[in-house]
Amino acid sequence: QVQLVESGGGLVQAGGSLRLSCAASGVTFSTYNMAWFRQAPGKEREFVAVGKWRSLSTAYADSVKGRFTISRDNAKNTVYLQMNSLKPEDTGLYYCAAVWYATATARVDVPNLYRYWGQGTQVTVSS
Repeated sequence: QVQLVESGGGLVQAGGSLRLSCAASGVTFSTYNMAWFRQAPGKEREFVAVGKWRSLSTAYADSVKGRFTISRDNAKNTVYLQMNSLKPEDTGLYYCAAVWYATATARVDVPNLYRYWGQGTQVTVSS
């Protein structure tokens, strides 16, 4: 049974930092692309960042480039999202998502192309 469990969310002031974690089980973690998405109230789920399975290449939404960093520890089956210089518009429920490399496409930003999802962790940035 595949499980993705996010943690690390919370309330932070604008300009502050948070580090999110997503622990995976039930998958061969190193063969999965791992991504972060977020969803604000009344808005669609949007792509934040992805860490590719073996190349360790990464990609980011334009809105978070230079502020957020995705990393993964394949030995711990965990992917992280370091978020710095947080803004109120970063507020939302942050989800971890996974897709097996063999079924992944170049469209890393499309939620429907990810097979597994966590329950989310809330990030609230106050102004």
